[in-house]
Amino acid sequence: MSFGLTAALIWAVHDLLARKLSQGAALLPIITVVLGAGSVVLVPVALLAGDWAAMTGAAWGIAAFSGVAIAVAIGSLYKAFSLAPVRLVSPVIGAYPMLSLAFAMAQGRPVTGSEWLAVLAIVTGIAIVALSSRDDAPEGYASSPSVALAWAALAAVGFAATFALGQEAARQGADLPVILIGRVVALGVIVALLLWHGGSLAPQRGHFPVLALMGVFDAVALGLVTAAGSLPRAEYASVSSSLFGVLTILLAAFFLKERVRAVQWAGIAAVFCGIAALSMQG
Repeated sequence: MSFGLTAALIWAVHDLLARKLSQGAALLPIITVVLGAGSVVLVPVALLAGDWAAMTGAAWGIAAFSGVAIAVAIGSLYKAFSLAPVRLVSPVIGAYPMLSLAFAMAQGRPVTGSEWLAVLAIVTGIAIVALSSRDDAPEGYASSPSVALAWAALAAVGFAATFALGQEAARQGADLPVILIGRVVALGVIVALLLWHGGSLAPQRGHFPVLALMGVFDAVALGLVTAAGSLPRAEYASVSSSLFGVLTILLAAFFLKERVRAVQWAGIAAVFCGIAALSMQG
């Protein structure tokens, strides 16, 4: 679980910067630089220390699919942050452990009453935050909350798939090659979208150093969660990493002065109490 908690802290800083830089900016160039910087850092490490001989055909394929999921997750996350305050979208993005429960149900595992209560807490908390945010827009967002919530939900799906696929690929292959393959595939997807839209690869002036640092943060955090795939109870890493949402809200309230009302704090607490409860299920 320590891998996941460390990843949560790193992602919280990353997401705070993403929230700040995504306002009024073209998102595809930003995401390209972030993914590209992370890939550059990973290449020498993965090539020199990665156990490429352990990579099976299945591991290559699953790692590639995890890269598509990474592109969906990070693209949707940045879009959600550009449309709504952190307090609205972070609880939804961080609720992806519910999808892990759905995967377990689909595989025939019985779901306990405590797990259903945890899911109820998450859904109730998200509803409280969403409903209480309908009429307040002090940050000047033009889009409706429902649009931002839809992107946040897609990001949650992307993160759940990223972690599940990445950890499975690591079990069938090796950690570092899987992380690099996923990152390169995700970069390829984003660059293809950028070229299809006829956009420029250059981000706004002065943003490149910060975006490069964000890329390193994201690569390290994702690497920690993926690397946990070879450890016992690997799912604990992906669940505990979802606590990045509440850390991001705290950082946004402190550094960006985003106002969070008492009722919204109650909803946020319900979401992350539910996530914590799911993480403790055996």
